Amino acid sequence: MKFLLYVCLSLSNSHSYGQVTDNYAAKIDSLMQTASPRAFNGVILITQNGKIKYSKAHGYSNFEDKTPITIKDNFRIQSNSKQITAVLILKEVENGRIDLNSPIKKYLPELKQTWADTVTVHQLLNMSSGITSLDKPLIFEPGTGFHYSNPAYSLLGRLVENVSGDKYIDLANGLFENLGMHNSFCYEIDKPNTGLISGYTNSTDEYNLFDFNTTGFTKETWKGFIPAGGIVSNVNDLNIWDTKLHNGEILRPETYGAMVTSNVEDFDETFSDKKKYYGYGVNISGNDPIKYIGHAGRGLGFVSLKFYVPEKGLDVIVLENVYNRDTDIIYHFEKEIRRIVLNSNLIK
Repeated sequence: MKFLLYVCLSLSNSHSYGQVTDNYAAKIDSLMQTASPRAFNGVILITQNGKIKYSKAHGYSNFEDKTPITIKDNFRIQSNSKQITAVLILKEVENGRIDLNSPIKKYLPELKQTWADTVTVHQLLNMSSGITSLDKPLIFEPGTGFHYSNPAYSLLGRLVENVSGDKYIDLANGLFENLGMHNSFCYEIDKPNTGLISGYTNSTDEYNLFDFNTTGFTKETWKGFIPAGGIVSNVNDLNIWDTKLHNGEILRPETYGAMVTSNVEDFDETFSDKKKYYGYGVNISGNDPIKYIGHAGRGLGFVSLKFYVPEKGLDVIVLENVYNRDTDIIYHFEKEIRRIVLNSNLIK
């Protein structure tokens, strides 16, 4: 009976075109059963035009108690938080409070760094500011290169607070509530953070519980990091986010267009094996084989990758609560799932 049920589930996620059957679900299932170079531990959700094409949880939310992970569990989404920050900035652009091409000193007058007079909001958003640290010189002239910068997004969090008069946490949590993302929130030290599962580090077959208290974050430094990587969510809420963001339900068309258009080249191979660019809190693939938009995230015992294919109404979300110490294989499953999907009949 179990075998019959598995076959039915797999076939329901297959697509027949004449004599050709593209069973991407079986390929992902098979991938999830492998243990080399590491084991998969997390959840996957794939939807197309509002219909679930693949949904599965594999592994544990708590290794000590052997608690099975579920599709409803909450994860740290790490750098996927950046697109939420970008949207909050762009909402203020729509309200007329922010000019993307203005120097950030206009909105952050407390900054003493000389580069605050030249770095623009636009350059903070698309990682072309050259900022590596708030107390160091820029590594290149603003707008002439790419450098992935968490400090840049921390500044964006401060900036949106200054122009709106509200706390970043309240702005983000309020946006989630308005969008119906009831399980998404900013992680706060000494708060319940309901539903967040445990994160782990992994080396070979050993899983060690990640202890947030060892990170050295204070309440103040963590508050500064939230806009760069401090948000908690699950696959269902992220699917709401992706669907609404990429279908005009959060930003105006011209603002969204600015978010997902860029000539700033990013060289990280996680998101694409080919040329890709960094927009406002999102990676943007080239058009080969098809344009898709999303981001990856890692740290504090968690790994994530999600991307949306506008032309196909396709959303792919992968969340794991295990962070492998080998940086070469951190995103092993995320990259393989991306390749399977982009070579499937969900795209063709």
